[in-house]
Amino acid sequence: MNTSNKNNRKSAVISGSHFSDLSGFYEEVSDVFMNDEDWKVGTLDGFDDILYGFEGEIIWKEAEKSKEDLGFEATKVFYQNKIRQGKPFNKELIQQKLEELVDGIGQTLFEILIEIIKSHSNIKLILE
Repeated sequence: MNTSNKNNRKSAVISGSHFSDLSGFYEEVSDVFMNDEDWKVGTLDGFDDILYGFEGEIIWKEAEKSKEDLGFEATKVFYQNKIRQGKPFNKELIQQKLEELVDGIGQTLFEILIEIIKSHSNIKLILE
């Protein structure tokens, strides 16, 4: 992995072959971005937070596998679990997101993760 060049930009690789669900994704990005830290990513917000200090490119290998692994079914279960858990989650908002997903207009987990990465202008995302 290329860790830096003269611009101090970095390159990081997320490997879709290393995980098949959201918790596995969190493990992967914790290993890739935080191998010197004592804590691991465990939420979408946490994933967003760790990207603030990163500048460079993220190469997501086997992105098609991840797109399927973190697609409709995984997202549906993700929302259903949050609704079942209740607090601190806003059940009405999550129910709305679940309904949008079922209606074909909501985002999958994969699409949410891509959106999070793309919201950081200092990061270039490459899907392979």
